[in-house]
Order: sequence, then structure tokens, then C-alpha cells
Amino acid sequence: MTPNDTETAARAHEAEAAEGAPASAPEAAPTADALAALEAEKLDLKDKLLRTLADMENLRRRTEREVADARTYAVTNFARDMLNAADNVRRALEAVPADARAGAEGPLKALVDGIELTERDLLKTLERHGVKRVDPQGQRFDPNLHQAMFEVPNPDVATGTVVQVVQSGYVIGERVLRPALVGVARGGPKAEAKPAEG
Repeated sequence: MTPNDTETAARAHEAEAAEGAPASAPEAAPTADALAALEAEKLDLKDKLLRTLADMENLRRRTEREVADARTYAVTNFARDMLNAADNVRRALEAVPADARAGAEGPLKALVDGIELTERDLLKTLERHGVKRVDPQGQRFDPNLHQAMFEVPNPDVATGTVVQVVQSGYVIGERVLRPALVGVARGGPKAEAKPAEG
């Protein structure tokens, strides 16, 4: 390369650098309209981000609730089927007269004790899985937990009190698995209303 070629190349390089540089500093600064547009875009993106975070939090809570419900109520159909077995065990115990049960000896006593043990074990197993028996005897009738089968005229007991349980009820978690079939007192004094809370 000759000295002339070097000089020409240097001039060409300077010209290219001059073309690429901004002509003046004020022209490079953003205008007020551009700043306002950027600010609006920033606020829009911030709003979308906050909404997405809120949606994700709601989804997380709903999923946790659904998982907890699935754990609690997964055995519902199985438990409902097992209630028939529990009823049959109870009927077997009630089929033995009280005086025969009290004076039972030998094989009859062993049979009655075995059936009672089976019933206790069955109820404990159901309770371990969240199924509890409802025993409303003497309680005020609650249409959410009980199903009235008949009324019993009884002036000594407050009207609306459960005086006879035909079939035990069961709940699983906070839901009724099977309502208790009951007889309700009628003709007695009115039941006291519960005082309003708050």
C-alpha cells in the first residue's frame, strides 16, 4: 500500500464516521409525544402484569381448595356403600333381645361380642376417613342433617325435638353423606330459639 492509498483510506473512514454520527444533539432527544406513548405503554404493561399475578394467585388458591376437597371427599361413594354394611351390623345386634344378650353365655356371648367389636372397628375406620355418625337423639330437628319420618305427640318434650332415631345419619367432612331418619316431637312447649349472634 502506498502512502497515497493510506491517506485516501483514512479520509474515506473519516467521512463514513461523520455520516453515522448524529448531526446535532437536540434532534436525538425524544419528543414529548414519544415520552407520553412510552409512559402509557409502561402503565398498560404494569396493569397486565398485576392482573396476571392476581389471576395466578386466584388459580393457586382454587387449586389448593380443589385438592383439599378431593382428599376429603374422595371416599364418598365408597363410604356411602359401606353404610349399608354398618346398618346391617347394627340390625344384627338389635335382633338379639336385651334379656338374651344380658344372660348370654358361651357361643352366643362370643357371637354378640364379635359383632359389637366389628361394629366399633367399622365405625372407627369410617371416622379415620372423615365419616362420622350423627346421633340426633334429644337434639333440635335440623333439616340439613335430619329427615323427619313422622311426628310423635309428646307434651313433655319441646316441639321440634328429635325423640326417635329410625336410622343413623352420617356426615363426611362438612357434607351430609346420609341424613338421619327421625321422629320429631309435637304438642309440647315451643323450642327456645337460639339467640342471634352479634
